[in-house]
Order: sequence, then structure tokens, then C-alpha cells
Amino acid sequence: MWRTRAAAACVICRSLTNSSYGIKRKSSLQNLHLVSRSIHHPYYPSSKFQRAPLRISIKLFSSLNRLPLCKTKLLNVKHGYQFHRNFWLARLASRLLKVRYLILGSAVGGGYTAKKTYDQWKDMMPDLNEYKWIVPDFVWELDEHIDFEKLIKALPDADDLAKLLPDFDKIGESFTSLKGFFSPGSPGETAFRATDQGYDNDKQFKKVSDKEKIDQLQEELLRTQLKYQRMLERLEKENKELRKLVLQRDDKGIHQRKLKKSLIDMYSEVLDILSDYDASYNTQDHLPRVVVVGDQSAGKTSVLEMIAQARIFPRGSGEMMTRSPVKVTLSEGPHHVALFKDSSREFDLTKEEDLAALRNEIEIRMRNSVKEGCTVSTETISLSVKGPGLQRMVLVDLPGVISTVTSGMAPDTKETIFSISKAYMQNPNAIILCIQDGSVDAERSIVTDLVSQMDPQGKRTIFVLTKVDLAEKNVASPSRIQQIIEGKLFPMKALGYFAVVTGKGNSSESIESIKEYEEEFFQNSKLLKTCMLKAHQVTTKNLSLAVSDCFWKMVRESVEQQADAFKATRFNLETEWKNNYPRLRELDRNELFEKAKNEILDEVISLTQVTPRHWEEILQKTLWERVSTHVIENIYLPAAQTMNSGTFNTTVDIKLKQWTDKQLPNKAVEVAWETLQEEFSRFMTEPKGKEHDDIFDKLKQAVKEESIKRHKWNERAEDSLRVIQHNALEDRSISDKQQWDAAIHFMEETLQSRLKDTESVIEDMVGPDWKKRWLYWIGRTKEQNIRNETKNELEKLIKCSEEHAAYLANDEVTTVRKNLEARGVTVDPCLIKDTWHQIYRRYFLKTALNHCNLCRRGFYYYQRHFVDSELECNDIVLFWRIQRMLAITANTLRQQLTNTEVRRLEKNVKEVLEDFAEDNEKKVKLLTGKRVQLAEDLKKVREIQEKLEAFIEALHQEK
Repeated sequence: MWRTRAAAACVICRSLTNSSYGIKRKSSLQNLHLVSRSIHHPYYPSSKFQRAPLRISIKLFSSLNRLPLCKTKLLNVKHGYQFHRNFWLARLASRLLKVRYLILGSAVGGGYTAKKTYDQWKDMMPDLNEYKWIVPDFVWELDEHIDFEKLIKALPDADDLAKLLPDFDKIGESFTSLKGFFSPGSPGETAFRATDQGYDNDKQFKKVSDKEKIDQLQEELLRTQLKYQRMLERLEKENKELRKLVLQRDDKGIHQRKLKKSLIDMYSEVLDILSDYDASYNTQDHLPRVVVVGDQSAGKTSVLEMIAQARIFPRGSGEMMTRSPVKVTLSEGPHHVALFKDSSREFDLTKEEDLAALRNEIEIRMRNSVKEGCTVSTETISLSVKGPGLQRMVLVDLPGVISTVTSGMAPDTKETIFSISKAYMQNPNAIILCIQDGSVDAERSIVTDLVSQMDPQGKRTIFVLTKVDLAEKNVASPSRIQQIIEGKLFPMKALGYFAVVTGKGNSSESIESIKEYEEEFFQNSKLLKTCMLKAHQVTTKNLSLAVSDCFWKMVRESVEQQADAFKATRFNLETEWKNNYPRLRELDRNELFEKAKNEILDEVISLTQVTPRHWEEILQKTLWERVSTHVIENIYLPAAQTMNSGTFNTTVDIKLKQWTDKQLPNKAVEVAWETLQEEFSRFMTEPKGKEHDDIFDKLKQAVKEESIKRHKWNERAEDSLRVIQHNALEDRSISDKQQWDAAIHFMEETLQSRLKDTESVIEDMVGPDWKKRWLYWIGRTKEQNIRNETKNELEKLIKCSEEHAAYLANDEVTTVRKNLEARGVTVDPCLIKDTWHQIYRRYFLKTALNHCNLCRRGFYYYQRHFVDSELECNDIVLFWRIQRMLAITANTLRQQLTNTEVRRLEKNVKEVLEDFAEDNEKKVKLLTGKRVQLAEDLKKVREIQEKLEAFIEALHQEK
């Protein structure tokens, strides 16, 4: 009965649908009859019947508007027969599965799933706050351009999404109840089964294990990272080329402006000045620099070369190559070049010849800096490397730490390397780049203990594991490498951990080939695929970026503090100077040297102002002091003791000729050179009154000694002087009485001085006379008594024979000896002869002085050549010849001094001063004292402060 009513209701519904006042439109669910609604839509609650809304003439749109409804005629309903039942069931199912519900459900469900997946992935990602410094700064600046918070707020919440979803449980219950209306095998059941089968197919999906999901995600993440890494490298390469073009254009002067000095160059200059600053304030170690430490042959130099992108360091297999600290300043420039701080030569790092020359130069500088008996040096070699794309930083490569001193090394090599490393690492702002060889056992490392002592918290240490390719090949457990990278095998903590590959061990490999090998290794490495290493922890490129960022972060944090420290130091030094030297100008060592240089040159010039008379008097006096002994002992006395005028003149002429040819010119030049030295020394050391500054005394003395050492007298001067002296001694003519009297006076002075010396010798031989013995209570020795007795006996002999020869005969010696023995005095014959020599010399000199008095009136006889006269004054002529030779020689030497030698000495002094000006060690050694050191510190502190302030200003402008 109810089926007949339902069929009738359906017919009524259809008729209502078809009769639309001439407008074809679809009938909504609410327009159907209540019974029809309950049949066609079993999920709709039949207990809540509602009145059908009024029909309107506006067409309703939905996702099924394009499907036209077919018109059907009203059919007679016969009891027990349902001709159109299966058709209506299929149509009812199609209405339930309308596309708009699927689209709406898919959209809302997809949004909810995406939100939930995002939250799950966010929870799965590790906390990267600790590694934030590794990521470039521009990534963190994205939030300035993209408001991520607005995007997150735009997404609906999970509760809102749940409200938008249909009640799938109720829909499922309606399908289940509707399924009971259908009989098995009917077409409606078949249609429903087909729909239900599609629903089951959607539920059936391939279940994947969690491990496989993680592997897939890791592979996808790795591919994404490599993809973006390649994109970044490509962009960096393009940026590098563009910057190179810009720098080249500026370098060629297309823009008529002077390029400002780069930040890193300004900072490097500050460090160079600090390296020379040797005050007690110890502030030079408080500015940041990257200190590269590691065990010997751990790969320190290779890492540095990869960062500098050039093979610039000398290499050796197992041999210590780094023998002194090398400061490398990396900066960006249009050309890849390197140059030393104290040299203007640029090495083109793109040419193999220049690279070889640079390596050789570094090795030579290292060996020259090592002192004798040492293996390593504390002297720093400063090198600057410029090139496109280089990260700006300052690195210091230290000698490798060793565990054992081998043959050929100094005994203190190990301790010296430790002290050098500690001196650089104890700087609280120094970044320690700890290099560990991954191919050897971690337990053999020495440097990690040293680094952990200097930086226990690891706040400024970056750990680098080298030769990871060999480590992966040789280590049985890859997790051990992960433990090394994470610092679990060492007591050392670090700010970051990196793994790099620096080549295959072939010294001829290029930087590009090493880069390619490194990238290829890490792309295929299990360490990266299994997430033992993160992508940002590998390759020297990432290491270089991380070290550069950390370096500049440390610079920005500490440079202003250091500038304030130098400002305070400058104030203290200026106050100390005002208190100690209020009236003196602040002159540093270089300025003091220039002042001393001018004073020395003025004193050298003052030599030219010495009068000729003064030169000649000094020269003549000094020359006679040198040659008087030879003239008296070897020329005058042997000739005078002949007691014959002809023999006297012949002997004198022969001996004068021999003396002039061999000794006299050389002796004269020596006297002239010594006289020049004495006058130069007198001007250099003579006090200048109140203007005299004793701080220059050591410098002047050193300049004087070095100039005299370098000076050499003109060799041709002796030849010309020999001729002049020979001609002067050949002249025997005395022109006037004045010259005659001068010769007699000269002879008397000479003989009196000799007589005085002889009497002094005799007094020493025989002892004091009776007056001294009584006045001073001095007695004679036994030998003096013997000599006194011998003297008395010899004086008796001379009185008996006034014209006795200069030498005693043997029989005379015997007679004297026997006479003494008769008085009880035993005498040796040699003592008798020795005593006779002095007694006869005194007698002869007294006789010669008496003869001089007789010759005072002999000038008249001299003019007549002593004809008809018993007086002979040949000895007066000899002394006149000697006196005239001395005067002519002095005049000749004076001319040579003033015209040639003084100028040559001045030139030598200038050369010495120029050499000293370039030798800083000499200046430090010769210009010393508290005043010099205080002025030097003031200059250094002012210069450092000014450069630091300029650097800070440029740093703020760049920021």
C-alpha cells in the first residue's frame, strides 16, 4: 500500500518539476514531495517534514546545471509493479554524490590536512637557533619583505575546518539504511555497488612504513638542498663576475674618483701597527683575527689555500714547512693577486710562474726570520691576498703542533710552538680555527687539548675535520666520524663543526679540481645521506662563509671597546709626558733620528770651516811625533857618531832616501787620516751647551765609527806625496838667518826632549839619587846598586876619552868588569853594554846641545860653506831639511783633506745615516731611554686610535 503511495508521490513530484510556467529548471531537494524526499534522500531526516518553498522563476545554478532534466509523462501506477524503481534509485545516488559536495569536501579536507602536515613538519624540524650565524644575513632579512604572520593567520584553524566538513558519519548511516531497500541482484544494487566500490578503492592505499617515509623525505631534502646549493653557486658566480667587471672599471679609472680603502684593508693596517707596538699595555692581542692551529700535517695550510683560492704556501711531505706565523689578509678585488706588506711587487695568482715565485719568497722569508740555533720564529710574515669572491677576513697560520722533537730541530722547538700558539689563542677575541686530521686516530691529536685549555666553553672555536674522504674509507664505523664532528670524542667544545676535503694528496692539484672532487664526494657520501652530517657543515665554501661571518661578528662586538681602551691609554701617556717633559716637544724615534741626522751633517760641514793654519799645525806636530824616533835613532845618531862631515852627509842622504821611498809617505797619510778622525770626533762629541742632548750620543758615536770604518784614503795620494817629500829633503839651502835660527831651535827642542827621556831611563836603571832617598825614604835595589856602580865606572871611561866611539871594545868591557869585581861587584858583560848605551847617549846629546849653541853664529860660515872655519853645522842643516819636509808635507795633506777627504767623509756619513734610517733595529738600539719610549708609545697609540675610529666609521656606514 505504501509503495503505491510512494509511486504516486513520485509522479506528483515529477509533475511539479515539469510544470514550471514555461521555464525549464531543476528541482531542488526542497521542492520534492515529503515522501519523495524520504525515498530519494534517505539521509535526510523524514521526521522533520517541511513545507515545500514557493516556486520562483529564477534559475538556480549548481555544479550540475548543465545536465538537462528529461521530461516524462505521468504514468498510471499499478499495484505490485514498479517499472521505474531502479532508475529513480540511480538518480537518487547520483544526487547524493553530486560533484559540488566532493569539491567542497576535498577543498576543506585538503586545507585541514595541509595545516596538520605543516604543524607535524614544524615539530619534526630541529631547532636551528644555535646555527643561525651560519646562514647568510639576507635569509633573515626575508621577513622584512614577506609577512609570514599574515599568511599563517590567513589559514583557517583546525576547528573552523572541522565545522566546514559535512557529517560523514550520518551520510554513511544513510547509505547503510538505503542499502536495505534494495534487493540482491537488482540494477539499483549494481549501481550502488559500483559507487560503493569506488569509495572502497579510495580507502585502499599503499601503506608505507615510517622508515621508508623518512628515507624518502631525506632524499628529497638532500635533492632540494643540492638544487638550491647549485642555484646559489650559480648566482654567486654571476655576482662574482659582475663585481669583477665593476672593480675593473673602477680600476681603469672610468669613474674619475678615488676608491676608498676596503674595510678589511683598514683593519689589517691596524693589526700591522699593533704587531710593532711593544708597550706594556698588552692591547695588541685584543682585536679579533682567525688563528689557524692544528697538528703538523693536519691540513692547515690546505684549508687556508682553499679559503684563499690559490696554492700560495710552500709544501713538503711530512716536513715542517710553516716555520713562522703568516698573517693572510683576504679581501675582494678585480684581480687575483698577492703582495707582501713591505713590498710593492704583486704576484698574479692565476699564473703558475708567479705562484711558484710567491711560494719561494714565503719560504725564504721564513728561513731568514729563524735565528741561528732555532727551528721556528715568532716574527710574523704579513701577506695580503685579493681576488673576486674572496671572503673578507684576517687569518694567521701558525706552525703545526708537534709531539716529538726530531733530528735537525732545536731542542726547544716543541715549547716554542706551544708558546706561539698560546700567545695568539689567549686573545679573548681571537677566533680559533682548530684543524683535525680525519684520517688518523682522534686519540693522537694534541691540538684539541691545547684549544680546550684556551677556550674551555668553545665560544670562539670552530672545529674542522679534514681528509674526510680518507676517514670514510678507512674508518669501520661511520658513526665515529659523526662523534668527532659533534665533539663527543674530545673534551673540546666548539661554536661550529665542519668537515672538508682538501684534495687527493697531490700537490699539483688545482683549486678548481679540488672543489669539484669535494662536491662530488659529499654528494655521494653516506655521511650526508644518512644525516650524520648536515649540508651546512660540509665543503670549504660553507666553512669560509661561516668563518667570515663569525669574524665580522666578533669585530663588530669588540672593536669599539678596543677603541675606548686606546683612548684611555692615550690620555694616560699624554698626562705622563706633560708631567715629565713639560718643555720638550713629543718626538718619536724617527723624528729624533732626523733631528740627530741634521746635527751630525752640520758637524761634518763644520770640518770645512777649520782654518788651514790649524790643519797644518796639527798635521806637522803629529807627524813629527810619529817620525822623530826614527829620525833621531836611525838617521841622526848613526850619522853624527861618525865624527866626519863627509860621512855624516853621505849617511844622512842614503837613509833619508830609503825612508822617503818606503815609510814616510805611508806614515804621513796615516797621520792625516788620524788627524781627520780626531777633528771629526771633536766636533761630534763637543758639548753644545744648553742645546746639547745626550740622547744622541750613542747614535753619533755609532755613525762616527761606521763612517771611519768605511772611509778609505785616496791610494794615489801616497805617490804624489812621495815625490814632494823627496824634493823637500833634497833641498839643503837655507835662505836667511831666520830659517837658520828656526832650525837650531827645532834641533834644541828635539835633543832636549830626548835627553830628558834618556835621563829618566838612567834614573830607573840606577835608582833614586841621595836627595830622593833622604826626602822620600826610598832605597835602591840590588840590581840598581850594581848598575849604579857600573854607571860610575863608565863615566870615568868617558872622561878619560871625550871622543870615544859609540860602542865599547871587548877589552874595555873586560877592564870595566875587572874594576868592578875588584870592588866586590859582579857584573855581566851584557849589563855593562846596556848601561854604556844610555850613558854614552846622554853624553852625546849634551855634546850636541852645546854644539847647537856654537852654531847660532854659524850662519855666516854656512853661506861660505864653512871655508876657513873649524865649525861644522851639518846637523843644523839636517834638522832644517827635516823641518821643511814636515811643513811641506803638512801643507800637502791639508790641501788633500780640505779638497777631497772631508767631502768623501761627508758622503760616507750620509750613506751611514741613510742605512741607519732603514734599519729599525739600529734605531731602537741607538736611540733609547724613557723619553724615547714614551714618545714612541704616544705616536703608536694615536695612530692606532685614529685608524680604529676611521675603521669604526666605515663599519657603521657599511652596516
